[in-house]
Amino acid sequence: MLKTFKIEVKLNATQIEKVHESMGICRFLYNQFIAYNKKLYKMYQRGFLDDNQKHFCSGYDFDKYVNNKLAQQFPWIKNCPSKARKQIIMNADLAFRNFFTNQTNFPRFKKKKQNNVSLYFPKNGKTRFILFERHKIKIPKIGWVFLKEYGYLPKDCVINSITLSTKANKYFISILTEIANNDNQIVFHSEGIGIDLGIKELMTLSNGKQIKNINKNNKIRKINKKIKRLQRSLSRKQLVKRKELKNTVTSSRNIGKNILKIQKQYLKLSNIKEDYINKNISDIVKLHPKYIVLEDLNVKGMMKNRHLSKAIAKCSFYSIRQKLHSKCNQYGIELRIVDKFYPSSKMCSCCGSIKKDLKLKDRTYICTTCGLIEDRDINASINLMQAKEYKVL
Repeated sequence: MLKTFKIEVKLNATQIEKVHESMGICRFLYNQFIAYNKKLYKMYQRGFLDDNQKHFCSGYDFDKYVNNKLAQQFPWIKNCPSKARKQIIMNADLAFRNFFTNQTNFPRFKKKKQNNVSLYFPKNGKTRFILFERHKIKIPKIGWVFLKEYGYLPKDCVINSITLSTKANKYFISILTEIANNDNQIVFHSEGIGIDLGIKELMTLSNGKQIKNINKNNKIRKINKKIKRLQRSLSRKQLVKRKELKNTVTSSRNIGKNILKIQKQYLKLSNIKEDYINKNISDIVKLHPKYIVLEDLNVKGMMKNRHLSKAIAKCSFYSIRQKLHSKCNQYGIELRIVDKFYPSSKMCSCCGSIKKDLKLKDRTYICTTCGLIEDRDINASINLMQAKEYKVL
């Protein structure tokens, strides 16, 4: 069984310099791949290339071009590990192929100020494994680095690959491992659980339990307030270009310090939210239901409501669905997805009649047919649990 662990690591000054140099080279190659294919397509449009000639360079062909020609023009490209170079080129190739199949927009150039470049280090062959101990791990071309969480990795796991990334001046490694399958059969305690996602309550379960929206927490509000204050101070700072070099360097350093403070607050915010979602999803799965039912929400359509768009964006509905999918696969639980047009909120969970005039402000569902009085979200979660038409992820 494959499992991923993400851990923060401590790097020394030499390793930090090597990591940033390699990330800069990877970003350069990613942008070169996009620019090279743009150039080929323009030549094709102007008639310099016909239909029989290639007007798109694949990732494998561009990797050969880098090793044979581009590395001679820019010798510093070889300072980056070859596997990391090839992986970033294949990432750019995948971005183009997703664009061709109408899955994403046209690939953009990677900017220097955005920490969206990572380094990929696989194991070399079937016999040469990546070494690790309780408190440190050996990354190829980087050396031994110390982990900030001791004993987090299982002792009997085999490491397949390592991906090193940075965020807010911190360094993280994502470790893909092979772990022996747990053959213990799970005893299911309940029939199934329906989960209704919302803004007022983040998750409402069909058993009556409601999980609060963490965005309304005082700690989250304080962090958002601090981010707002830091962003206001950043907008007031200007990079003053004077004749004296010292003044320019000082002003740019102050801007960089302010940006780093904002990044740290955003990282803190995302860590709190992710930890909250992980713990609650773990508690739901540990109830051992036979199946879990979610509604396929039209988040893009919901975001068009300008009064609720900000609150919807903060709820991380997609992240909840992905984490649930991962946990259900791990525990052998069936995850059902109900169609977005299923009237879970407007349907009575007792008699099945539909209340067409139900409004968003009506928080209590009152059925005019059978007289049921129930909380709107609990009623919706029960309807999801009882749904007959669904697809299994």
